[in-house]
This record gives sequence, C-alpha cells and structure tokens, in this order.
Amino acid sequence: MNPASQQKLLLITPPFTQLNTPYPATAYLKGFLNTVGVEAHQADLGIETILKLFSSAGLGRMFADLEASEVELSDNSYRIYALREEYISTIDPVIRFLQNKNPTLAHSICDGTYLPEASRFAQLEELDWAFGTMGIQDKARHLATLYLEDLGDLIQEAVDPHFGFSRYAERLGRTATHFDEIEESLLAPDTLITSMLLGLLDEKIRQWQPTVVCLTAPFPGNLYGALKCGQYLKKNYPDISVVMGGGYANTELRTLREPRVFDYIDFVSLDDGEAPLLNLLEYLDGKRERNQLKRVFSRSEGQVTYHNGAKERDVAQRDTGTPDYAELPLLDYLSVIEVVNPMHRLWSDGRWNKLTLAHGCYWGKCSFCDISLDYIKRYEPLTAALLCDRIEEIITQTQQNGFHFVDEAAPPALMRDLALEIIRRKLTVVWWTNIRFEKSFTPDLCQLLKASGCIAVTGGLEVASDRLLERMKKGVTVAQVARVADAFTQAGIMVHAYLMYGFPTQTAQETIDSLEMVRQLFEAGVVQSGFWHRFAMTAHSPVGLHPAGFDVQRIGPDFGGFADNDLYHDDPSGANHDLFAEGLRKSLFNYMHGVGFELPLKKWFDFKVPATSVLSSYIEESIRNEPEPEPRPNALLVWLGGMPSLTLFEEKQGKQVVTVAELEFYTKKEQWTLTTEPRLAYWLDEVFPGIVAGSHNPLSLQQIKTDYESKAFGNFDAFIRSYIWRELKENGLLIV
Repeated sequence: MNPASQQKLLLITPPFTQLNTPYPATAYLKGFLNTVGVEAHQADLGIETILKLFSSAGLGRMFADLEASEVELSDNSYRIYALREEYISTIDPVIRFLQNKNPTLAHSICDGTYLPEASRFAQLEELDWAFGTMGIQDKARHLATLYLEDLGDLIQEAVDPHFGFSRYAERLGRTATHFDEIEESLLAPDTLITSMLLGLLDEKIRQWQPTVVCLTAPFPGNLYGALKCGQYLKKNYPDISVVMGGGYANTELRTLREPRVFDYIDFVSLDDGEAPLLNLLEYLDGKRERNQLKRVFSRSEGQVTYHNGAKERDVAQRDTGTPDYAELPLLDYLSVIEVVNPMHRLWSDGRWNKLTLAHGCYWGKCSFCDISLDYIKRYEPLTAALLCDRIEEIITQTQQNGFHFVDEAAPPALMRDLALEIIRRKLTVVWWTNIRFEKSFTPDLCQLLKASGCIAVTGGLEVASDRLLERMKKGVTVAQVARVADAFTQAGIMVHAYLMYGFPTQTAQETIDSLEMVRQLFEAGVVQSGFWHRFAMTAHSPVGLHPAGFDVQRIGPDFGGFADNDLYHDDPSGANHDLFAEGLRKSLFNYMHGVGFELPLKKWFDFKVPATSVLSSYIEESIRNEPEPEPRPNALLVWLGGMPSLTLFEEKQGKQVVTVAELEFYTKKEQWTLTTEPRLAYWLDEVFPGIVAGSHNPLSLQQIKTDYESKAFGNFDAFIRSYIWRELKENGLLIV
C-alpha cells in the first residue's frame, strides 16, 4: 500500500453521542492517518449542533419559529414557551457553567431563584435525600442538567421529535430491517436542528475543502445524522466521496442489500477502518481496482456490491498511532449530572481521553456477545510501554489526565504491567475501564491498580445465577464476582455491575434469586453501582446464530435489505420477562442509595413473585470464606511504600544487650517503623530498591525466595508467615 494520497479527508462524528467528551473514532483514525502522511481534519458536529441550539441566538430562533408556527403545546411546553425570555437570558451563562468556565454561577443556580423550572424539577423533592450533602458545584450541575432536559422536552414535542441529547432519531436506527421509514424521514423538510447541523457541515466543507468525508455511525442514534450529512453532500458537493463506517455499520449492515442507501453515501466500510480506508484512497487516486477494496460496500449498476479482494492484512494495533484530538473543541464539552447513579456520572461528567489497551476480547466466549465479529474475536494487546507512550502524548495534546480505556474487557496481566509502567514514569493518570470479574483480580492487584490511578471498573455480572452464567459461558460464578468486587472495593475502586434479565430459559425464580444476589452485593457494600439491561438477541452472537441450542426460536424480524442485528425470539420455557422491568429498576435505584435492603423482594413488584431460594448470608459467606490465594512463583513482588532509613541501636533483653535494627518508613499520611535483627534489616534494605513500584526490572517472588534462602535466613515459607512479613503486607507490599 502506498501511504501517500492525493485525497484530503474530513472525519465527522454526526449528532449525537456524548455531551461531555468526544467519541474517539475520528481521533483514532486521524492518529493513524498522521503516521502515513495523509492529510485529515475532524469535527464533532454533535457537540457543535448542541452548542448552536442551546445558545441565546439558537433559543431565540427556536421560540420565534414556535410563535410563527402556532403549534399547539402541552401545558408543560407552554410553560417553557411562556418563560422564553428567562431561558434566552440564562442559557449562555448556564452553558459556560457546564463547560467549567463559569463556576461561580453555582451559587445562583442553587439558591432556586435563577433557573426557570418546568416538569423535570418535579423530581427534585424525591431526589433530595439521594444527593445528601452534595457539594454546591455538583448540585448546581444537576439542576442545570434538569434545566436543559426541560428544554429538550419542548424540542422533542414541538420542534423535532427525533431529538435526544445523546442520540438523534435512535428509533429509526433500531431494528431498521427496511429502509423505507428512514428514507421517509430523510426526505421530510428540514427541522431547526437539521438546518443547524447542515449549516455547520457546510462551514467545515468550505473551511477544509475535503475530497473525502468519512462519517462515523457508532450507534443507532447517529445513523440518521450521518445519512442527513451524506444527503447534503450528495446534493451540494457531488464530487466529494462519502464513506460511512463505525459500530452501527459493523454490527447492523453486514448483509446490506438496499441500493437506496447509496443515494446518500458512496461507500460503507466494515470493521477496523485503517486498512479499508487506505485501500479506498488508492482506488480514488486511480491506483487500485474497485474489486481490490477491503470490506467495503458500494453500488454498481444499481446493485449493492461487497468488495473484499484486497490481499493486505489489517493494520497491527501497534502501528495505528496515537489518537489525535486536534481540532476538536475539547474545552467546550458539557459536564452534566443526569442521574445519581455514580457510574453513569463518569460517563456524562468530565472529559475523558479514550484509549484501547487491546483489540478484541481475550475471553471471547460469552454466548450473548457478538463474538463472531472482528471487533471481539481478533485479540491483539499492546505493550505497557507503548500504551504509556500514547498516554503521555495524549496528555500533552489535551492537557487532560483522565482516561477511559474502552476495551471489551481489559486483560488483567496487561493492566498489571500498565499500572507498573504508569508508576515507573511517575505519571498522574485517573482511569477506569471494563473488566471480567476474573479471579486474577486479587486484593494485591487491585491495590496496585488503585496506586496507578484506577478509580472505577465496570463488569458484567449479568444474571446472578450460576446455572445461567454457565449457559452464558461467562467463566465466573456469583461467589467469585463477590470476592473480586470486594477486592476492588477494599482498594478504593468503585464497582459497577452490568445486570441482565430475560436470558433464554430464565425462570421467574431465577430472576428473583438474581435480584436477591444483587441486594446482598449492595448491602455488603462490594458493588456501588449497577444497571439492569433486558437481554437482546443479536444476529452475530452464539444465541442469535444457534437459537435452538439455547431453547429459543427466532421469530423475526424479516430482513428487508438494510439492517440485520436485533432479533425477535420466543422463549417458551422462560418467564414473562417484561413484567419484571420496573421492579428491578426501582429496587436497584434504592439499593444504590443504601435503602430498602430490609424490604421483602415481593414489595418491588405489583404481581405475585416467588420467594427467593438464596440464603440471606450467601454473599457475605462467599467473601468471608475466601481462601488465601496461593501466590504464583513467577508473581512479582511490588513495594508501594518509600525507601526506609536504617538505624542500629542497642537494647537490653534480659541480662543481655543486643544490637537491634530499626527501619523507618514515611508515607504520605504517617510514619511507621519495623524493628528486627540487623542482618535481616540489611537484607530488606537491599531488597527494597529491586521491588519498589517503578523498578525497571521488578523481582519475582521466586527470586526473593531464592535469595533469602541462599543467605541462610532459613525457610522462606516460614518468613512469609512472620510478623515482619505481615507488617510489610499491611503497609504496601504486594504480590502481583
């Protein structure tokens, strides 16, 4: 592949993804294109459209349009319309506050006299107890979020029914087996939002004058925005080649047959975009035949054709370059607090640099997951050194130290090495990621991750039933999840559990037992956040590919040439899962806030449910009876403390005066000492530099054992049962 290209690219994220941080697809691709010398620019039209709409000028235009249209409004929307001058005068200061540019406004917001209020504020009374003594900035951020959501309700009712702050026309993209409804919406007159979007798009085209525009559609809620951009480009800039890729295309459009899609775009690219994009640029430069493209759909003679004749392999993860966030308005994103779920807050509040530790999933067996697709099945980890190089580059670029590692499941061994490398380089990093509840996450490893800056993990408990976890091929048990969650919690790392209900053959008894497990996990304090998801059968998962093997039957939908992913199914041996949704949601909301543990589970449901068959002490006993893990001989010994000072002094012991050694340690908070005989103290003093966190070549437990016994101190196994070892373990000695 020739890296040089005559093409100039514009990479676009269409509305809407997140308010608080850019979706990373364009930054990933731009970082790669930098390495091969291809000129590329990027824009997040989602945040730019939001900021254009939620401004004094944008709201002024919206209210003027409403006045001219004489549309009939609900009581709540009319209240907002009647207070339009209040909204227009407050919107710019509120937006600056949510951008962390106007922090003193928090005082006015919190005193209850500044913001106009509509129906979203009705929930404040019931949420007051949940916020407790929340700081003034956080409380103001939540109130400002409610204020925006009030405006969003009006917009959805009277301006654009497709509007949502983190999605746009999501309903059109979900289970969109046929293209008819999407096209009908695309051909409808522009709304205020689409006209703002297309005006911004035109500005970018005039500014950068690209020859190729790449649109990422990671979610159903981006599809309509992407196609709307493509529609505008085809009409007004027909010479520009338009390419669409991203998570939606990768999962939903793998069997695309609908030719009308290509009235709006020229190419649909599947899976990792680096190699397909380079091939496509060569084709556009006249250096490659169309049939030699890689994983690309286009329209030829009125028919959709899939091109995958390229012989080149995908670009290795180590060669994809550092994500480049240049040109994205990093200081303009909005930190909002929508709900008091602590994990959801991380997703919506604060700027997070996105980075991937490894391509794919090292487990790759879960039966509800798209393990047949490349983004899951091709596992390719990076090295800790390369990851830290990229972390340092991104911190320099963005001046932000927060990282969200967006892996399907971060590998424990790589997390260990990365933590050691972060500590070795003395980087200040705050990070979180998704994990499997592996037994590899020992208390010691969790403490090491915390020391490197880990603040939270998310992981799939799914259905808290060992039978169903086995059927899902999760490779964990509920007891193991409890122990791992406890290890993270004890280290000061927040744990969020993904919970699932409605898995094939799940009975009402198993749903209630699963809820009881969840109740106990929250009551024990080992899980702090959670969210119930309704099981969805997808076309590329083992359940979707082989439904009979899971005792369910696919009953639709019929494929109409466009998307094929979400499947309808019949579960004859399972419960009526939809009945449980509200009770599961309500109970979890209470458990997250430390209340309702004493209520019988039946109180959460308005229909008869079976009594739980789970022992009330199951989780507590699973944690308490955890056996001390036998350390692996090749495990590393890591010392999180500082270097001690060694002092000798004489001490009278009975009639004898003996020389005693004292090792004195200083931590960030306190000072402590360890007293022992001099020879052992000198040996420890020699060992610490080789095991201190950040050592270039950390010593293994086996190396330490061999050295200890070679110097005739005695049996090392006896030493690790001594008070000295216990003191060191309590003060920062880890086996990882």
